[in-house]
This record gives sequence, structure tokens and C-alpha cells, in this order.
Amino acid sequence: MERPFRVLFVCLGNAIRSQMAEGFARRYGSDVIVARSAGLTPAGRVMPLTRKVMEEKNIDLDDAYPKPIADHGREPFDLVVNISGVPLPSPTAPVREWMVKDPMGGKEEAYRLAAEQIERMVMDLILELRRLRKKWLEEFHGRNPASRDTKSD
Repeated sequence: MERPFRVLFVCLGNAIRSQMAEGFARRYGSDVIVARSAGLTPAGRVMPLTRKVMEEKNIDLDDAYPKPIADHGREPFDLVVNISGVPLPSPTAPVREWMVKDPMGGKEEAYRLAAEQIERMVMDLILELRRLRKKWLEEFHGRNPASRDTKSD
């Protein structure tokens, strides 16, 4: 699989956790991930503390805004990462559940803790997808006769 994996990060409002995950994935894993985010019940805006905490990590969310899953329409995804804590309605791809406490209504430190946890999880996902792609490429090219050296008589 030479194309990037398409990953949708979902939380409740698409105002904090899924925005953080999308931001980290875009920043660190653009070689293997095309990241999108959405909310089950999108908020009116990305929370200011979300923007502040991500800016501290040099990730710009200026263009980010909450979106419903429906905004991604028929866009195909290889994986959906559910950070909402509730079951997703009819997912169209395999779902991975991430348990991250929602910092909504909490202090700045709660946002930082959520960001640190999400950053680690996104980095683990990126490493996993890089290994998966490498394995796939090795297996594919190992079985492809055109990629093998041939000796002529």
C-alpha cells in the first residue's frame, strides 16, 4: 500500500480531542496518514484552549472548524478512531477506540493532559502504519517477478 492510509478521528463535538488528533497526524504522519476529523454533535467552534495547547506544540489549528461525520460523505476511510466514548453510528471502516477524558469545561491543564495522551496515541498509530506499509511493500515486491534480479544464460 503505497498511498497514505485515510484516517477519520471522531469525538463528540469535534472541538477538542479529534481536532488534536488530526493536528498531530497531519504534523507528524503526513507520509502515511491523510487525517480528517469530525464530531457526533459538532460544537459551534474549536475551543480556544484547544488552539492554545496545540500552538504550544507548534501545531496551527487556525483553519480548523467542527464538522459532522456527514461532511465527509462518501469519502473512504481505512480506519476510524473513535475518541468520543460512545458507539459510532454505522461506521464504514474498522473502528479503533481510544479512551481519552474529555477536557471540556476543565482547566488548561486538562487540555494539556489530553493533548499529551493523544499525541502519544497518534505517534503509536503512525509507527504502526509505517511498519504495516513497509511489510506490505516488502511482501508485494518480494513476490513480484519484475522486482527480482534475473540471470540471463
